Amino acid sequence: MEWTSYLPPLLQGAWVTVQLTVYSTILGAVLAFAFGIGKLSNNWLIKGVSIGYIEIFRGTSLLVQLFWLYFALPIAGQAIGIDLRLPPVVAGVLALGLNIGAYGAEVVRGAIQAVPKDQYEAGRALNFTPRQAMWRIALPQAVPEMMPTFGNLAVQNLKDTALVSLISLGDLAFRAENIRNFTQDSTTVYTLVLFMYFGMALVLTAFMKIAERSVGRWKTAGR
Repeated sequence: MEWTSYLPPLLQGAWVTVQLTVYSTILGAVLAFAFGIGKLSNNWLIKGVSIGYIEIFRGTSLLVQLFWLYFALPIAGQAIGIDLRLPPVVAGVLALGLNIGAYGAEVVRGAIQAVPKDQYEAGRALNFTPRQAMWRIALPQAVPEMMPTFGNLAVQNLKDTALVSLISLGDLAFRAENIRNFTQDSTTVYTLVLFMYFGMALVLTAFMKIAERSVGRWKTAGR
């Protein structure tokens, strides 16, 4: 077979990979801010839940998390009479998003804590509540500092999507393995896949750089 005949199924798989990356990265960003800020809360319940989430999902394997959501959760649901079966794409997005969100939460927490304390004192002098100080003082300064690390996490998330092929989701890695099994042309198939992942990573990196510059201009304009 000509190597060009490999491209249509690989491109179909690449599109699934792109969707997984986008959806799980957005979910991860929402969770990162929610639990990163939650870890700094004075409410012991919110803080405890946030710490528990971060430590569990950072301290366990992404592969095990994926298998638990796809294979173990439905069995647990049957035990209590609830259908908890997840479609492969939902299980993949959840596992990836929960995992990257835990790492991102620590980035959010660290960036907020890095804001100088005199900024908060200035907020109190202006009669800001703690919530107002967080949204109007801390986050506008902290978000630009988070962006480079968020960019790295997004690229790592793209590469981690290959794990979803293990639950038979037709992403790029899954399509590549099917073609390899059929043709036994491992060198050509995986060389194409390597360059396709590299190309997607370059595009994602460029997008995150644009977002980083935009946030930087927003911070400068807000001064």
